[in-house]
Amino acid sequence: MTTPALLIRELVAGYPTHLGLRRNQVLRGLSLELARGSVLGLAGPNGSGKSTLLRVIAGVERPSSGTLEVLGGSVESASVRRRIGYLPEDSPFPPELSARALLELLGAVSRMPRDLVRRESARLLALVGLESVAKKRLGSYSRGMLRRLGLAQAWLHAPELLLLDEPTAGLDAQGFEVLAAVLGEARSRQTSVVIASHLPGDFSDHASEMAVILDGKIALRGPVRELLQRRSLLELYRAPAAGAGRG
Repeated sequence: MTTPALLIRELVAGYPTHLGLRRNQVLRGLSLELARGSVLGLAGPNGSGKSTLLRVIAGVERPSSGTLEVLGGSVESASVRRRIGYLPEDSPFPPELSARALLELLGAVSRMPRDLVRRESARLLALVGLESVAKKRLGSYSRGMLRRLGLAQAWLHAPELLLLDEPTAGLDAQGFEVLAAVLGEARSRQTSVVIASHLPGDFSDHASEMAVILDGKIALRGPVRELLQRRSLLELYRAPAAGAGRG
């Protein structure tokens, strides 16, 4: 039997507050399983825990308790993390680097062969419409350009698991075409994908299944079109998530 892309049981996690002396618990016993090759839309109001969950899966933050298996292993393992592509909600790229230098640096971190890094960097910069500005400092980029670059860096090493946090936030018109192209390549490679957004409509063209986080747990899960037609989903969104804040 093929191991799932994600196996999460009773996960508890949060973020530090008050100078790191306390933690605001956002995920409160969340359980989730994702089959290989699936594309899951992860929905929920702002502050519900979507971003925290993706950071934990990507190995950026550690959970307080619970079980987390990613691609059949532990995210504590560097070899597992190299098989994950991650687009954070923001674009925290060093402003002094160029797009080409950033991709080459990230490719080296992922232990990609140098020739492959250069080839894929050039291909992806063309795909995301940044080929003509590939040598310019990232500090001169618009937010839309940085989001397109973020999609390129997340897909650079053709990961087995792709995590996209609010991928449509800040996208320009060209960016929506880029997002569709990257997800098309991911589907063709049977890559497992999690797309987090507070706008459930973002999933209608890209995901077949949706899970809704409320109060730190999965409240609903099912086919995207079916859940989007439920009035109860809108009612759940109107209810404030407990401990709303960073999520």
